Amino acid sequence: MADKKIMIVAGEASGDMHAAHLIKALRELEPSAQFSGLGGERMEQAGARVYYDLTRIAVVGFQEVLRNLGKFRGAFKLFLKEARAIRPDCVVLVDYPGFNLALAKQLKRLKIRTVYYISPQVWAWHRGRVKAIRKFVDKMLVVFRFEKEFYEEEGIEAEYVGHPLLDIVRPSMNKEEAFTRLCLSFKRITVALLPGSRQQEVKKLLPVMLEAAKLINKTIPPTQFVILRSEAVAKEIFEGAISRSGLRVSLLEGNTYDGINIADFCIVASGTATLEVAIMERPMVVVYKTSLLTSFIARCLVRIPDIALVNVVAGGRIVPELIQSDATAQKIAKESVGILSDPERIISIRRQLQEIKEMLKPYGAAQRAAKIIVDFIHP
Repeated sequence: MADKKIMIVAGEASGDMHAAHLIKALRELEPSAQFSGLGGERMEQAGARVYYDLTRIAVVGFQEVLRNLGKFRGAFKLFLKEARAIRPDCVVLVDYPGFNLALAKQLKRLKIRTVYYISPQVWAWHRGRVKAIRKFVDKMLVVFRFEKEFYEEEGIEAEYVGHPLLDIVRPSMNKEEAFTRLCLSFKRITVALLPGSRQQEVKKLLPVMLEAAKLINKTIPPTQFVILRSEAVAKEIFEGAISRSGLRVSLLEGNTYDGINIADFCIVASGTATLEVAIMERPMVVVYKTSLLTSFIARCLVRIPDIALVNVVAGGRIVPELIQSDATAQKIAKESVGILSDPERIISIRRQLQEIKEMLKPYGAAQRAAKIIVDFIHP
């Protein structure tokens, strides 16, 4: 029997991470399988042949996509060329809906079967994409329980596998080691800043977060700060923002969970990171800024009251969200100080975050997804 060929497409740092874990799980069940596709360094390290690193052009917003349209088209055409040549047993699409749903349409024409792992957030916005999923995707693997219910109401069969972050979000060292490595004090309140994994996110959010940090430090001295840097964003961007702020702050690279683990509180860019912080049960404030055009279009399309995943999963706002014009240093500092100064509120938030963690179970999402995919390619 010929070796199975599986192609995977992941377009952002988080998707690249989840794809890499999925590849490792698939290899355990299908050792001779061949993997290739579009993704990043983690997919490559997991043994996939990566034709183009999509994580290098990870962007959010309509204007940003337009500026990089040529790169996206090039990667799109390259993938389809390889898919025609390889004729894979299936293509696994990981999140990244704007790109992946267009790809699913072309793959359907080529009679190549697709599995979607980590659903587009069609329940939140761009609900019209449900039609494309129904028409072009062969199997949906979802990571939130409410997504399974949503798709079933839309007449689409979806299998719930649990959330893969539960198996990933773990510190690599104990708190004492982390404090020592970062030259931080055990006795001070520690605030972690997570400004995102895309370059334009960091450029917009980090300066505001640093100004908020200065205000927090004036109100609750002496507070210490650590910035958790995504390796997908150039170090120079972080160093420049720190230098301009004049704030003494530690920069932690590649050890996000160790940084969250030592933090008493986190200021987080909306996205996957809010769930990572929730799993580690740290109180937080969620912030986000994007271009005016993107913000306007998003307001017209978004169908839910909260945008932070931690609040969406909870079914209500348990941590503050400061979006667009509300994402000012003054408001971020006020919300942060309000929580840090209220022990009962901290206990309440942590209790609710524990409940969210329970909602994401069971553990073993990548292994469960891999088993479904292997069964899918062995009809």
